[in-house]
Amino acid sequence: MGWIDPDKLLQQAMDTLIEGLRAKDALGLTDERWRPGKALKLLLAGYVGARNTGADVRVEEMIRQFRSIFPADALELTMMTLDPAKTAGYFQGARQVTIPMLFPKFLFDECPRHHGVVACEGSMFKSKFASSLTTMMAGALGLAAAEGKLSVGYGAEAGAMEPSLREFVEKHCAKALVLCRNEASRDVLQKLRIRHRPGADTAWTFEPAPPERGAALLQQAGWDGSQEILTLCPINPFWWPVRPDVVKALAWKFLGEHKKEHHSSIYFHEHSEASEQKYRGYLKSLAGAITAFRRERGVFVVLVGMEQLDRKACNDLNALLPEPVPTFISDDYNMFDLVSVLRHSSYLVSSRFHAVVTSMPAQVPSIGITMDERLRNLFVDRGTPEFLLQVDEDGLEENLLLALRRLVRESPAVAEAIGRFIPSQLRLMGQMGIDLVRETAAIYPDLPRRQVPESWEYFLPSLPPLVEALLDRYSDTEAKALVKLGGST
Repeated sequence: MGWIDPDKLLQQAMDTLIEGLRAKDALGLTDERWRPGKALKLLLAGYVGARNTGADVRVEEMIRQFRSIFPADALELTMMTLDPAKTAGYFQGARQVTIPMLFPKFLFDECPRHHGVVACEGSMFKSKFASSLTTMMAGALGLAAAEGKLSVGYGAEAGAMEPSLREFVEKHCAKALVLCRNEASRDVLQKLRIRHRPGADTAWTFEPAPPERGAALLQQAGWDGSQEILTLCPINPFWWPVRPDVVKALAWKFLGEHKKEHHSSIYFHEHSEASEQKYRGYLKSLAGAITAFRRERGVFVVLVGMEQLDRKACNDLNALLPEPVPTFISDDYNMFDLVSVLRHSSYLVSSRFHAVVTSMPAQVPSIGITMDERLRNLFVDRGTPEFLLQVDEDGLEENLLLALRRLVRESPAVAEAIGRFIPSQLRLMGQMGIDLVRETAAIYPDLPRRQVPESWEYFLPSLPPLVEALLDRYSDTEAKALVKLGGST
């Protein structure tokens, strides 16, 4: 990256702007303050506009939940998007603003126009994918906190961070409240002395397109309507993190170099001969296991790209199969259709966290092939760690085939484990709603509140029939009655 570290420069720029806003606030030069009778303006900071299905589903359900747990017309929501054309038709009732790839000045201008910031991305505090993404979300939270406004991370996960990023997060999120979707993340934040509470992902309450839509799309792709479906969600696990690199950006723009690793703007994927060799080994292992399992079971194989970036992984994997199989990529199919397709799977093999999460309300038995702690935390929490593999483990092909055979044998038990797990996530999601309302009331005590019992059942959005059926089957009678009575209306 040359003689400078652009990630550190971004952090330094955000640090300067946050401290500048703090000084401005101390002088009473605030752009926007909430007053009784006004709607509370919340800025949602996340990774949408890249056709990442998981990120989009999370935000869709956050907005539905926020609308449910606050009085009508109490909120005015604004969603940051990287590309409004790719989020068109999503996030109904929320204004969308375009965030540039070089974001510090944008955040400095936009955050003070609101009464609070809610950070939305699941991979909120980690360097695995892009330190700049965490800098953006932590920076937005820091700007809100600098003015004494609402500053909340919602359904977050925290992991390993580079030292400078960890220091940035510790400094500027000290006054934020972070609601974490697993205990491992809470341990990370505990060490940073950041306030945190238990939480969950918000994708559990998502309602995709009707099953008939997914079935029609699969039949158009060649499915006979009865054949078992094996769905795979591959990625390139070895080209992360993405980093800003001005030198590479100039070489890309003017010399046509670094095309393979270019992500967008001045951002580039990790690229080396070693990482490329690992990627090829991962794909070869998937292809070998799939081919053998297909011969054994006669399954209909489908590849799903949960983010538009996954198109390359799907195409590269397809090229290794004896014959090409249908692909469904998120830039061709909206999140409603794509999840409807996923839920028709008989078996799922995924390196994408939200492919597993959004398939679970249909109790799809799944195997995770993980590159970081997200799938690991999920599989441990739901009680099926034996179905978790690593992207770079020795013998991946053989181990995946063995796991698929075991999944066939134990699919009823896995489906039951999934069914029992989801009500616990609904409780945590409802509790997140309670904690958000409490935090908002602490900062804005005069904001109107709904007059309902402070119990998780009353702090969920409306539940889709499939999710409500799981709650009926696996939850206690009192909880079921409360949800139907008022918690999800």
